[in-house]
Amino acid sequence: MMEQYLELDIRELRRLFPGQRINDNLADDLFLAELAYSDRMDVMQYPCRFDGFLVFLCYEGSFEVDINLHTYPVQAGSMLVYIPGNIVRVSQINPAEKGSVRFAVAAISHELITSTRMDFKKLYEESLRVLENPGLLLNEDEMALCRKYFDLITDVSSRPLPNIREAVVSLISSTFYWAGSLWMKRVTEAQRLSGGKSAHARMVLEDFLKLVQEHHTQERGLAFYAEKLFLTPKYLSKLIKNVSGRSAHAWIDSFVILEAKNLLKYSDLPIKQIVSELNFPNQTTFYRFFKTQTGLTPTEYRRS
Repeated sequence: MMEQYLELDIRELRRLFPGQRINDNLADDLFLAELAYSDRMDVMQYPCRFDGFLVFLCYEGSFEVDINLHTYPVQAGSMLVYIPGNIVRVSQINPAEKGSVRFAVAAISHELITSTRMDFKKLYEESLRVLENPGLLLNEDEMALCRKYFDLITDVSSRPLPNIREAVVSLISSTFYWAGSLWMKRVTEAQRLSGGKSAHARMVLEDFLKLVQEHHTQERGLAFYAEKLFLTPKYLSKLIKNVSGRSAHAWIDSFVILEAKNLLKYSDLPIKQIVSELNFPNQTTFYRFFKTQTGLTPTEYRRS
């Protein structure tokens, strides 16, 4: 089966966005850069997957990003973390403001993160179930400290040191423990204010979306997901609608239409095969679904 999204790794990021010089021993594991948004970054307006962790630190300007079809605002002072396996894209940025958006980005391989011995992915997923936004809005002191960490890691990672990996891993560990403490502080406050009820609902929503991301090409019926979550379809439907403002079926359709658009745009597969890839019973049903969702037929969309 073909890859459905733009797949990015550290070498590809370095090719697209030349950044700071990194020691050769870290070339496949670390990318660091301070950038101003430019047209060459428009590739990020298409759905992408990255095989490691990404940390964005926004210095100036604002934009919106989609992570697994959730839209989140990013503004000056925001720190946003991406974990492996998610689908991400820049969903909205004002063309007139592109040049005023400045940010730092750190791309870190899964192998390098694993060596820090900190389960940041678990902390991130737990916080996402409680917080409205997976990013942190830093105050002035927190931002200043975060920039010091970034500058220090950039400086050390460029030097010809014999134990460069160990030195950089230690600095990344320190940064993540510090960032983790900020996240936990906000999570604790959010749990206190919510009384735990909304936290449970958000947890179900995130588990539902993970299942949809994994199975949407084969399963579009709500009963399948309800069974996986040990809930009745009626209760799951009500909960998803209450916590997200969208129906469960609308979420499933969103993932399916995103998959269909990517297959139409980024592959040469005939539409008949795409119908099979997405497990539609026939082309007529697929055409009807696609036209309802987009206003275009699959052929019209591929040509647009």
